[in-house]
Amino acid sequence: MKKFLILIATLFNIGKFPKAPGTVGTLATIPLFLLLSQLPSIAYMGIVLVIAIVGIIASQAYQDETGDHDRSEIVIDEVAGFLITMALVPIHWKSIALGFILFRFLDILKPGPIGWLDKNLKGGAGVMADDIVAGIIGNIIILTFLHYYPGFI
Repeated sequence: MKKFLILIATLFNIGKFPKAPGTVGTLATIPLFLLLSQLPSIAYMGIVLVIAIVGIIASQAYQDETGDHDRSEIVIDEVAGFLITMALVPIHWKSIALGFILFRFLDILKPGPIGWLDKNLKGGAGVMADDIVAGIIGNIIILTFLHYYPGFI
């Protein structure tokens, strides 16, 4: 079971990509987003909630195995964060690109509460929390942008 949780934490070893594993993990989430976006919104959010909970457990298992907090190989947090960023966002290549750029920007720079969570929460919940909050902030920004600029897509 622990090996399976480690595979989930690394998104089946995608997180072991040698360069920019968080970006690669987010890119790998786009097909999952396209699949899940076909579901009713409540089902989409339910699955994202399950991913977040399993992500906490898997991240904790990875940390227990390695002894390190929030190693770059853990990318299940990017999966949850990007899916949250894209919740209720219309499907279009421009909105996906905007969501990708916005989420990566927030995840890398960690402004405000994102950075605080990254520094102060430990364990699997700490790994997931900053990306979940980055996803929430990203979602608010992208939905607000699309509300005021509907011609963008």
